[in-house]
Amino acid sequence: MSHQTEAPSNFIHKIIEADIASGKHGGRVATRFPPEPNGYLHIGHAKSICLNFGLAVDFNGRCNLRFDDTNPHKENIEYVEAIQQDVRWLGFDWDDRLYYASDYFEQLYLYAVELINKGRAYVCDLDAEQVRDYRGTLTEPGRNSPYRERSVAENLELFARMRAGEFPDGAKVLRAKIDMASPNMNLRDPALYRIRHGVIHHQTGEAWCIYPLYDYTHPISDALEGITHSICTLEFEDHRPLYDWVLDHITIDCHPQQIEFSRLNLEHTVVSKRKLTQLVDDGHVEGWDDPRMPTLAGLRRRGYTPAAIRTFCERIGVSRADSLVEMALLENCIREDLNDIAPRRMAVLKPLKVVIENLAEGQVEELEVPNHPQQPALGTRRVPLSRVIYIDQDDFREEASKKFKRLVAGGEVRLRFAYVIRCDQVIKDAQGNVIELRCSYDPATLGADPAGRKVKGVIHWVSAAHAVPLEVRLYDRLFTHKTPDNAGGRDYRELLNPESLRTLTQAVGERSLAQARAGDRFQFEREGYFCLDGVLAAKDRQVFNRIVTLRDSWAKIEEQGG
Repeated sequence: MSHQTEAPSNFIHKIIEADIASGKHGGRVATRFPPEPNGYLHIGHAKSICLNFGLAVDFNGRCNLRFDDTNPHKENIEYVEAIQQDVRWLGFDWDDRLYYASDYFEQLYLYAVELINKGRAYVCDLDAEQVRDYRGTLTEPGRNSPYRERSVAENLELFARMRAGEFPDGAKVLRAKIDMASPNMNLRDPALYRIRHGVIHHQTGEAWCIYPLYDYTHPISDALEGITHSICTLEFEDHRPLYDWVLDHITIDCHPQQIEFSRLNLEHTVVSKRKLTQLVDDGHVEGWDDPRMPTLAGLRRRGYTPAAIRTFCERIGVSRADSLVEMALLENCIREDLNDIAPRRMAVLKPLKVVIENLAEGQVEELEVPNHPQQPALGTRRVPLSRVIYIDQDDFREEASKKFKRLVAGGEVRLRFAYVIRCDQVIKDAQGNVIELRCSYDPATLGADPAGRKVKGVIHWVSAAHAVPLEVRLYDRLFTHKTPDNAGGRDYRELLNPESLRTLTQAVGERSLAQARAGDRFQFEREGYFCLDGVLAAKDRQVFNRIVTLRDSWAKIEEQGG
């Protein structure tokens, strides 16, 4: 993939530029993307991926992929593999720098022993509820644990016995000895290690029954890998003093700088892993890769391109100010990308039968049409026209005002790439529903209108004899509310959009769609952009997901307060 040669201006770039100019870290730039493998990556992670890997590219540095795998109760190899696939799909590579926090378990243990020897850590017997009680509040200082003054020797012995598996879960924790009166709650003797029995770690198996916590693990992992700039989201700003405290009190050469930026908040969705997990577990969606999900797997299956997501991340920028990003911005990025690269096809989503009576039975006319009106390099294809075709039900009305530019009873319309037809007869069923149109075509109108005659409307169509059966899944925004995370106390699940998926099973497409392969993207003319689903497969039809409409249909809804 190609990257811009000039780094975009943001405050992190300015920090790094100043560090390079001063010779800090010897002029090196090393970043990392450190996901926890407890779920699939989402669009918010894409911002972090593009930032961390992009910084490495912009400053001729390196970026590691490191799994924060210190909580085996929630982590598994499925997520590890999915995360690697997502990062590669976005266009980035960590080369040979794939790491796990679990790679450092022995070193982390020895650093904890060092902290104990320095009188900076102790084994505490308080249970979780007691720890919360002793911790104090934002306005009241905490109280020292009654176990805080254990001797170094006793702490070393107890910590070794914790590792040996002598104590049950929750019986003891190793805590840092910092300041129970600190105004920063994160410095009130935070836990460094807890006991976790009965789990098999996806990397270390059953080798460990004590696991380090994130705030202890992360700075040491960064330092061991020689990271220079540890980029994280703003919720970790209050954790930065603990990040620095850990590195200041162990024997280690490298001390990365933690820098925080605002996380991505996107309209009409949630990006909390906990909430996304609930949506999956409760069956509100079909899985992590459901095309309505903001996960990268879901966006990929829906038909989003890596280029569109990278463009989106570039446009939203990097700042320290929280903001809510409009979904329309993400959708416009994919529209712009697909407008240039997606071949055009005709598909009729709600078919209405049309018989062209002056076209002979069995007669087929092969029309040579471009695959893209502005991209000659994409070539052409042959589209068959036969006596019976399908048009969309919405393209016909028995009676309509002059503003309706499509087909009306007794009126004319042009078939895309083909002839002008006139509606001569409307056939209805017993209930009065229009089920068929009898039309005639003018052979003199292929490619142009005869002199003095103008037909304003142009509609798409599909030859019935050559039609490819389609199942079309019309995906829309998952939530009706702009901020389902913050909707006046309402549970976000109450705000799920009942119209987020509509499935059309009677749709048909032109002949060439039979050769489409999973992941192929097209513009269905006048309908939107669609992608052949790579998961769902039907024996009798092609299954297409709508990626995005041709224009932002939500703008008017939201202007009207809908």
